[in-house]
Amino acid sequence: MYIHQQFCISPQYTVDPVNLEEVIASVDGKLIALEPMLEGVPPAMLRRMSKAVRMGVGAGLPLLKDTVPDGIIIGTANGGMEDCIKFLNQIIDYEEGMLTPGNFVQSTPNAIAGQLSLITKNRNYNATHVHLGLAFENALTDAKMFLNDHPERVYLVGAVDEISTYNYNIDRLAGWYDPTLTNARLFDTDHPATIAGEGAALFLFSGKTEGALAKIAAIETLHTTDLQQLKERFQALLTEYPATPNTLFLSGENGDNRYRFFYEGLEALLPSTPVLRFKHATGEYPTATSFATWLATYILQNQEIPASFLKKGTIQTAIDQVIIYNHYHGKQHSFLVVSKR
Repeated sequence: MYIHQQFCISPQYTVDPVNLEEVIASVDGKLIALEPMLEGVPPAMLRRMSKAVRMGVGAGLPLLKDTVPDGIIIGTANGGMEDCIKFLNQIIDYEEGMLTPGNFVQSTPNAIAGQLSLITKNRNYNATHVHLGLAFENALTDAKMFLNDHPERVYLVGAVDEISTYNYNIDRLAGWYDPTLTNARLFDTDHPATIAGEGAALFLFSGKTEGALAKIAAIETLHTTDLQQLKERFQALLTEYPATPNTLFLSGENGDNRYRFFYEGLEALLPSTPVLRFKHATGEYPTATSFATWLATYILQNQEIPASFLKKGTIQTAIDQVIIYNHYHGKQHSFLVVSKR
């Protein structure tokens, strides 16, 4: 399936004009998304939106100005968790009395896809995949199955996740995040944690190659904690989509030394392929692969690689394929192959 348009809201300058050379610094171990102004959203509706919904709508509406998609498919781990906690607190504070429904409506994971549908009056297929670290990959797979049968259709597909106080505190206490870390030194120090991030990346997909920016050639997911099993799956992928001098390996390495062996084990299978990293720019969040997909497409289109993203290797030829690897909490793994048309 083919990417025809894309839009990304992230902690960096990814909204036109894109500037990835200047990396914005993290604050207290968090990288907060830069939200653009939302146009075409009634003020009364905007006031009630959670941050996750604002990011999803902000990334989706620019793609829907001239397109009526045959479906809206969103992946998210938690949706608007911040508003969910507000609603649950109201149940206690008001003793289950007069509760504010807005917080509840905005907190459900399908609120993002639902709001995009309501604002654009789109009554076609509408789905939300909530699968933690594989939510975006499952949204892609959903669209791919439709496009295999109906390549002429168009689908809006993407992923959104926010940093909620509730989830961040739980993950910090569990040892996933460390507020003393900075993205400037994320890969230079040895530590068993990483920094938190958030963002939204949405894409218009079709089965038609005309006018496409890039192609999603392969989607692979795997649940395992065994490096050997992961390497075998990766080797099988490379057999079908071999690395060439024009290939990049885009790694989801996040600085957590407990899981560095996954990345190093796969990099060893691509000894001559340049390796990129991106989580110093986005932080860690369940659907960070959506940003990697946006970045891969941007690189394929512009043939530009910001210096801070390059881990090792030298790019000497035109890039025509990017292999993305990411995992979430060492259990959910995914591979994406993004190529030129």
